[in-house]
Amino acid sequence: MSLKSLFSAKDMTLGSPWKRIMEFSVPMLLGNIAQQLYNTADTVIVGIYVGDNALSAVGSASPILNLLLALFVGIATGAGIVISQSFGARDREGLSKNIGNCITLTLIATVVIMVFGPMITRPMLNLLDTPVSILDWCAEYLNIFFWGCAGFFFYNMLSGILRGLGDSVSALGFLLLAAALNVALDLVFVAGFGMGVPGVALATVIAQGISAVFCFIKLMRMSDIFDLNRSTIRFDKAISGRIIQIGVPSGVTQAIMACSMMVVQSLTNSMGEMVIAANVIIMRVDGFAMMPNFSFGQAMSVYTGQNVGAGKWDRVQSGVRQGSAIAQAFAVVITVILLFLNKYLFAIFTDTTALIDLAGRMMRIMAVGYIAVSVTQVLGGVMRGAGDTVTPMWISIIATVALRIPVAYVLAYFTRSAEYPHGHPYALSVSLLICWVMGMVMSVVAFRLGKVRKTIRAEMAKQ
Repeated sequence: MSLKSLFSAKDMTLGSPWKRIMEFSVPMLLGNIAQQLYNTADTVIVGIYVGDNALSAVGSASPILNLLLALFVGIATGAGIVISQSFGARDREGLSKNIGNCITLTLIATVVIMVFGPMITRPMLNLLDTPVSILDWCAEYLNIFFWGCAGFFFYNMLSGILRGLGDSVSALGFLLLAAALNVALDLVFVAGFGMGVPGVALATVIAQGISAVFCFIKLMRMSDIFDLNRSTIRFDKAISGRIIQIGVPSGVTQAIMACSMMVVQSLTNSMGEMVIAANVIIMRVDGFAMMPNFSFGQAMSVYTGQNVGAGKWDRVQSGVRQGSAIAQAFAVVITVILLFLNKYLFAIFTDTTALIDLAGRMMRIMAVGYIAVSVTQVLGGVMRGAGDTVTPMWISIIATVALRIPVAYVLAYFTRSAEYPHGHPYALSVSLLICWVMGMVMSVVAFRLGKVRKTIRAEMAKQ
């Protein structure tokens, strides 16, 4: 494979399904790991140079940040689906207008968040009962992200466009560069200038902005596939409406998960700073552990979208089987690592023995759940790629709201003790495991009985 073809759009409607999925997923996985390095570098550096309270501040701010950015991430997901279907159908005009309207929608979303985000920072933190000792740091961290959200928004949208075209390698290259810059700036702002928590936020905003610039330059050089000019970026109500229609359910899914995290974060906050810090460390490791699942889910979305656009439903069915097998194999490896090596992973973030032990016990409860999530992500990716973003949304609502939140609070209530007057921290891990397993069960049932599977069978019968 030539260097030029490596950094170009990929046609996933040809060749062995598992090879196309792996070719897309491996760069996607590396890119997701690099993306996670943003948060991990922030956590490690702030924990070392500022302390455990700063670590708690970064973790407590994350659910609010995720909530306010979730809808846009969903729209970016919808954009990738629409673009993959247009690319698979070889529709140059439609592809050009879809990409142009994605850029226009991103600009609108940027202005909205920059204006309204800082207005709700402190009210949201107060609503979550954020400890006074970390409140100011949380607020400063969030405000810098909101003021610099253009980089985050444009990177996610433009890299989503590249992935919809099958090019996950270019997005990886730009992200690796930005990740290295983010770590370097973290050290400069935090260790060098003593900026503390605001310094890690500023470093991330700058790094994401640079990623976005490189993505845009790459897209401008792909004129052999689509056109990007004044005509194609002009707002089109019908095209933008379809992107939003497909993307909003994904955004709602992300927002619901973020809301669930906020509600559970309130419970976590009530358990004290030690539990908050342990939860932050777990979520950082969880971020890496989830990367293979998310990567295969996104790969299946693009793979399915391109093949649906090309009318190759037999390849969709083959992709489901082969993609599921690969994803589950990765998940088993991740589970084994988390069961037996978790204490070494947590030691990266802190040298507090009690904190490492608590986080390790909580992670061992969660570990087998990653296999369940691999199934949910693959099937959800197939459904979204085929245009059904509503079913995964409902599965998320039921699993994260109707199950996880009440289970977490009920378990916390019944495990109160002198040591943990607001409930044992195991309640957080057990509730998450139940959420993941039930999400898998519902995804399997929904896929087997839902309209996507029926459409696959009907279209294959015609062929």
